[in-house]
Amino acid sequence: MPARTTKTRRVAVLADSDTRWKWGALTARRIAPEDTDVRLDGYLLRGRATPTPRQLQEVGVPADSLREVTTAEFLDAMARQPYDVVVLALVGGGVQAVLHGLKRVWEDRERRPVVVTGYVGVVYEKLADGLLLRHGADLVLANSRQDAERFRAVYEGVGADASAVTEVALPFLGGEPYPGEHDPYTVVFAAQPSVPENRRDRTYLLERLVRHARLHPEREVLLKLRSRPGEHTTHIEELPYQKLAGKLSAPDNFQLVYGHMGEVLDRADLLVTVSSTAALESLHRRIPTAVLTDLGVREALGNHHFVGSGCLASWDQLDAGHRPEPDEEWVARQGVATDGAFDAARERIAGLLARPLPPLTPYYTPATAPGYLPAVLARHHLAPDGSPLPGAPATGRAPGPVRQIVRRAARGAYRHGVQRVAPVIRRMGEL
Repeated sequence: MPARTTKTRRVAVLADSDTRWKWGALTARRIAPEDTDVRLDGYLLRGRATPTPRQLQEVGVPADSLREVTTAEFLDAMARQPYDVVVLALVGGGVQAVLHGLKRVWEDRERRPVVVTGYVGVVYEKLADGLLLRHGADLVLANSRQDAERFRAVYEGVGADASAVTEVALPFLGGEPYPGEHDPYTVVFAAQPSVPENRRDRTYLLERLVRHARLHPEREVLLKLRSRPGEHTTHIEELPYQKLAGKLSAPDNFQLVYGHMGEVLDRADLLVTVSSTAALESLHRRIPTAVLTDLGVREALGNHHFVGSGCLASWDQLDAGHRPEPDEEWVARQGVATDGAFDAARERIAGLLARPLPPLTPYYTPATAPGYLPAVLARHHLAPDGSPLPGAPATGRAPGPVRQIVRRAARGAYRHGVQRVAPVIRRMGEL
């Protein structure tokens, strides 16, 4: 029997939501050399959006091990486990906190892992804030040529090292190219948890979707939902569409669907959204894609990102049979084509692994941001030097049964407050 020559790369992925777990785990596999096995250990950061088992199953990205941790517990694991690469799939403040924590736990090491971070999808808000909170990682992944240019401009504009910015593509792009119209012709609306955020606009979009189903009884019209009531994703969803839909009388050709977005796109003839990353998945597969203008083209909605795409359209136009035609030059700049997109990242990581790395050096330090950084770190129970604050959750032991029950109850109470109590209070305040 020939000797086994395939190498194994040990990768840790820390994620704080179902979407970021999907991005982080798929990125970990995409940035590994093709002749390398990946040992993937998943860590789910404990918080309001920690994914449920159902959400993890729907994401469909397995790991060799998977456990829920606090920031302190993750740092303790990183001090003990010999990883090659650590992928931080977190909100910006979480990335900054973990970078400072890792700098401390690895300060006496001769060699340390390569640290990678980035964004789950389209970056349409808090560009400078999010980028500077991610500064200090060895690679800051940009999902498109356009993002890579913007990221470097921000870092260079504040005098920070921009060499970590590395152009890739969205790691979950894939699936078969659009084969042509299905029978029945299927329209998919990709819902988003927080866009739009108010009841009036969400009800309007839902009513227009139902109206489209009535106008086209020969079509199948699907409302693709991200989560079930009580579950959280990357963003808070105060007004789930399924609750609003319960108050409408919908025709038989209108359905609510869950599941993997790729499987839903397999049957789609038209993907409609406000600004979901699903639009880029759809464009990658050459499925006709519409980004709605009904509520305006606004930064708050994120659909301003699609200016120049050729995909902007209104429900009136779609009702009349319009099929948007994407602008090929725009598409080429958005990371929608994935051939060779991860080659540069693989080469950079290989080069970094071949030599001892200097300590992590985030842009924010107690000297450069004394009025901002301590609060960012404190939210993750870390002191300004990256050490655990007194009273931080204990490390090195699994939670007992009582602790698990209390934690589930607290998370359930938080979600109930977000989805039921908060909207009531907001409406009372508008009286």
